[in-house]
Amino acid sequence: MSPFRAAEAGAALLLALLLLLLTACGSRLPERAFETRPTANPSGGEPLRVGIITSVTSPVGGQAFTGTRDGARAYFDALNARGGLDGRRIEVETCDDGGSGVGNNACVHRLIDERRVFALVATTALNYAGAPLVSRAGVPDIGGQPLTPAYDTYPHLYGIYGSSAPRTGKEPGWGGVLYGGTEVYRWFKEKQGARTAAVVSYNQAASAGYARLVTRGLRAEGYRVVEEQVDFTLPNFRAVAADLRAQHVDVLFDAMDTHGNVRLCEAMETLGVRVDAKVTNVQNWSSSVARDYARAPGCRDALWVTGSSRNHQDTGQPAVREFRAAMGDRPLSQWQLEGWAAAMWFTDAARSCLAEGGLTRACVEEFINRPEPYTARGLLLPVRYEQLARPPATRNTCLSVARWQDGRGWVSQGEMTENCATVPQLGYRP
Repeated sequence: MSPFRAAEAGAALLLALLLLLLTACGSRLPERAFETRPTANPSGGEPLRVGIITSVTSPVGGQAFTGTRDGARAYFDALNARGGLDGRRIEVETCDDGGSGVGNNACVHRLIDERRVFALVATTALNYAGAPLVSRAGVPDIGGQPLTPAYDTYPHLYGIYGSSAPRTGKEPGWGGVLYGGTEVYRWFKEKQGARTAAVVSYNQAASAGYARLVTRGLRAEGYRVVEEQVDFTLPNFRAVAADLRAQHVDVLFDAMDTHGNVRLCEAMETLGVRVDAKVTNVQNWSSSVARDYARAPGCRDALWVTGSSRNHQDTGQPAVREFRAAMGDRPLSQWQLEGWAAAMWFTDAARSCLAEGGLTRACVEEFINRPEPYTARGLLLPVRYEQLARPPATRNTCLSVARWQDGRGWVSQGEMTENCATVPQLGYRP
């Protein structure tokens, strides 16, 4: 169970919302469905082949899911430049599933049955329909983004944030119920003195469902909650902005896509409405903020983000500097850093097996399932995979927090390993 499971479930719901509201995915695979990165055989032995499945050409947009893939590829490129994994080159096979279940199943068959990949790394799939196939094949899937409940359901699948669920392959979590903590709301209450929170959503099932989850967590932490809902087709964001001012809102959460967030911020800018914090999630933790919110400088100045990985702008950390050097001049995002960490996780597992005399999938999974948490050299909050018969009622969880500042970008707020609290775990059905 991830300490940020509630937030990640929200991201998944919002992505599902976009999928529903934009256009249905057809059964035909996208033309770029089977991308391959050819590599030469190294002198140290046969290449070790890994696969990356990404919903590149999904209806959500071409750049929505590529960050983790790009971060993982950058890590493997850097590793190969240093001689590979004990002399073996990592050969990366990528597959674009188009955001559809049919495409995802095809990618799984392509990579596992045809290309015979040893493992999957940094999977980022809008519809992970092939997860049961991966699990039955016994192929470890390491460091994927939990956009669906697959990583809390199936054995052999290991999301980037960890899990404590039984993962029997039958249903997610405990009897179909997942749990998430209230650490985000606790942090803004204790550190920023927030007492009145607004939650803005669309009048659509997925958006409204996530808004209810956020509202429940806020109330559990003692907030007065102002619930705002807009029509998806004809949203009246000016009315919402005016009510935020009338209700003296301190902190603003949402259950909307980036486009809706930007429009809300522009309405707030027009009416001169200010809040202490406009909180977003890890998917929007990128360097594109200045461009996205160009017409809403006041709202942009109030943008905060929370997550479970180290800010990609923390250049005081050696692991962050290594990541940034490998990425070069490309625009950066937190999902790139988490993709980099996923590739590192696989590599560390594989290297431990080679040190013990043999690289097998079972050995790699033994490393992933060990009691010691994994941190990717400090890039991740401690990640652990365990199987608890019952979900804990409370848990001590930590939080990575950053705030946007023009001219500086995302500025970390405290050390993430010290932004910790024991918070209640609230159940919900994904």
